[in-house]
Amino acid sequence: MWLALAFLSAALLGVYDVVKKVSLSKNAVIPVLFLNTLFSSLIFLPVVFISGSHPADFHIHLLLALKAVIVLSSWLFAYFALKHLPITIASPIKATQPILVLLGALLIFQERLNLYQWIGVLFSISSFFLLSKTGKKEGINFRHNKWIFFIVMATITGAISGLYDRYLLRIIDPIVVQGYYCFYQFAMMGILTLFLWYPQRKKSTPFQWRWSIPLISIFLIMADFFYFKSLAYDDALISVVSMVRRSGVIVSFIAGWLFFGEKNLKNKAIDLLLLLIGMYFLYLGSR
Repeated sequence: MWLALAFLSAALLGVYDVVKKVSLSKNAVIPVLFLNTLFSSLIFLPVVFISGSHPADFHIHLLLALKAVIVLSSWLFAYFALKHLPITIASPIKATQPILVLLGALLIFQERLNLYQWIGVLFSISSFFLLSKTGKKEGINFRHNKWIFFIVMATITGAISGLYDRYLLRIIDPIVVQGYYCFYQFAMMGILTLFLWYPQRKKSTPFQWRWSIPLISIFLIMADFFYFKSLAYDDALISVVSMVRRSGVIVSFIAGWLFFGEKNLKNKAIDLLLLLIGMYFLYLGSR
């Protein structure tokens, strides 16, 4: 059951990347992210209060605030990168995040993968290196491009968040984790928007309201809800859940082809195929 929830989360995460790309194209990043945290809080916090589930003490609040800092750091890097990179480059790179989660899971949680799962990981690693070669054809040098660095940093901080989730969900209810860290993110982004972006807003890309902006929050909340539910199962493997969740890159790739007119799709399709083969082997190893 936990694996099926992970695949559902993956599909929703792919749609989330698409509406995020639409919202960020030629738009100011900071206010878009601020509105994302605002809508997430408005949507999810009532669920927390209605459920009657609340963090027990100050220590729990600190843990959730730390979760917000980690996720917000990942989002800031990812939003800026996605604004400036093709979605068919940025999303597959972000999809390699589970490789770092895997290393952490092996070291911290003593998880062990079987042969099929290891094959899946190797295919996924191969797809990343092929993608770097494809990126060069579009003038994107993976070693010297600032936005590639940003998406890599988003991937690293996202992996840290995934490992931290496994720890949090052992001691805190998933609804509490999702609801409260949304609130803390909103508070932090409010400060960043008010004191960093607003005074300099006329010197940077102007902000444009788009109806795709609230959809970012809606699809992310749904994706995270099923993700947290998946991890709440005792037999769930964080390394596998994180890998499967990134298969949502398929949705991003199709959108890049249909809506964004991106280039070198044939080569990128081969890279994506390797990633999909990796996901299939992970599925075989988790049945």
